[in-house]
Amino acid sequence: MHLVTHSAPRRRSRARRAVAAAGAALLLTACGSYGVDPGADADTGTVTYWLWESAQLPAYQQCADDFEAQHPDIDIQIEQFGWDDYWNKLFTGFVANSAPDVFANHTSRYGEFAERGLIVPIDEYVDRDRIDLSKYVTGTTDLWVGPDGKRYGLPKDFDTIGIFYNEGMTEEAGVTREQMENLTWNPQDGGTYEDVIAHLTVDENGVRGDEPGFDKDNVRTYGLGLGSAGAPFGQVEWSYLAMTTGWWYMDAEAWGTEFHYDDPRFQQTYAWWRGLIEKGYMPPLAFTEGGAPDQQVQAGRYAMVTEGSWQTANFGALEGVDLALAPTPVGPEGHRAAMQNSLADSISTSSQVKGAAWEWASYLGSVQCQSVVAEAGVVMPAIASTVDTAKEALGRTGFDISAFTDQIDAGTTFPYPAVLKAAEVQSITSSVMENVMAFNAEPDALTPMNEQLNALFE
Repeated sequence: MHLVTHSAPRRRSRARRAVAAAGAALLLTACGSYGVDPGADADTGTVTYWLWESAQLPAYQQCADDFEAQHPDIDIQIEQFGWDDYWNKLFTGFVANSAPDVFANHTSRYGEFAERGLIVPIDEYVDRDRIDLSKYVTGTTDLWVGPDGKRYGLPKDFDTIGIFYNEGMTEEAGVTREQMENLTWNPQDGGTYEDVIAHLTVDENGVRGDEPGFDKDNVRTYGLGLGSAGAPFGQVEWSYLAMTTGWWYMDAEAWGTEFHYDDPRFQQTYAWWRGLIEKGYMPPLAFTEGGAPDQQVQAGRYAMVTEGSWQTANFGALEGVDLALAPTPVGPEGHRAAMQNSLADSISTSSQVKGAAWEWASYLGSVQCQSVVAEAGVVMPAIASTVDTAKEALGRTGFDISAFTDQIDAGTTFPYPAVLKAAEVQSITSSVMENVMAFNAEPDALTPMNEQLNALFE
């Protein structure tokens, strides 16, 4: 097996995200004019495999070694790129018919690839090999059925959202673990969630955000961290709030064509979230260029952040800070909410070794490989029988990950909202939401933004 890595920051800057979204739109337009090389179905040879997450490399390297031992006529060549470079290189590869044979894919991207015939539907392979789709965590397989009703990947992992917080800071502030595990929220006054955020915010003079004399312009520690404006779906930023109001992104659970960012429930949620900046409880958007949320937590600049389960190992490795994990708050409709997503591996239509590529892709979605991933403790694999192993491994980070898994068991998770024209949706929402969060526009600017999005599908 050949392994090539390309180091890059874990977090994307706002400027790079906008450039990447614009580039993606142009390149995907180009893909439509180039046509698609149907490739070949060879069962042996070298299979190129791309992924973006460096933390998962060791586990997938082990999977590749094990696979090659079982398939001596297939060689796996792995390359890893940082997030922005990954998608830019992938789009360029599609245009030039030089895309990898198999690549880690995301629910926000694959619909466009499928619509343009750039990735292979795997239904025939699944039926032929009698793959039992019921072995995967509930909801993960549904995410990979495209707008044409065909399947484009086997789930390899799943994730959801929780609150990582500095337990030393909460103890000093008199906030108990029980309080953190039972937070409530509403868009009018923020509930106990805002109370805790305010109390954990401390200015340069040691005055807390809920105390007289608090200086919101000179904050030492923000109660809640900020990673981005959350365009377009606010996975770790605001989705867990909006989804407790009865709101949904569009007119269908997936592949909708009419958006709902003009809904008062969403705009009130977004306005409340932005209001934390105005009150000094959350940093200005420009502050996000100064380092990733985990770095800010380690530096003592953030008391807590909302993040995905895939970051558990990264937060667990932070030195000099005692962290704990809490579930997202209960909202106006009386329940919590957390986005649940699942990655999968797709096969490029242009692959010359599609037979071998399927063998590798199906192995990535097998018990054998996902057991290796579970034991590595960097992500929760999608096969249900491996979840307990993953819980134990992730538990070694010191976190009680029931904040993630309990919501899945309780049915309070919701799926990542898959859309077509994802690059254009990303570009439009990024521009407007960043302006709103930077106080260059008001939340009602989300209404004309919504009209722009709807116009994409007219």
